[in-house]
Amino acid sequence: MADKKGEKDPVNFVHQNSILCETITKENRCQKIFTKYGINPFKKIHVLAGKPNSTHDTAEGEEDSHFLRVIERANQEPVKKYSFPQTEAQEYGWISRPLVEHDTGDKRLCFHRQNSSITKYMDAAWRIKEQQENMN
Repeated sequence: MADKKGEKDPVNFVHQNSILCETITKENRCQKIFTKYGINPFKKIHVLAGKPNSTHDTAEGEEDSHFLRVIERANQEPVKKYSFPQTEAQEYGWISRPLVEHDTGDKRLCFHRQNSSITKYMDAAWRIKEQQENMN
């Protein structure tokens, strides 16, 4: 042990190695190696044309149907992608179908604008007032 102030104990390499080994085993226990890679469907891909004199670039290749389906699904609206809203914000407007069909012939649900003699008079008065203000 160190008797004087400011002196540190000598480094114990055996203890440091055992701490390092224990840390590595804990990390290996909790980590999962990811081996399945793919293209991010949410990132826009800019396809460039091949070289005009290259036979490799001009040859017709096969389309990857899985990749096309993933891109098509990523570009869909959330209502078509999922069966229920994924976030609280998506709940508003998720069901955009009206609850009651709109029928203009039904007088209980359709109220057209009706003018009486008083409203016709006031509309004319306001029009005259606006014209006078515009002239000044």
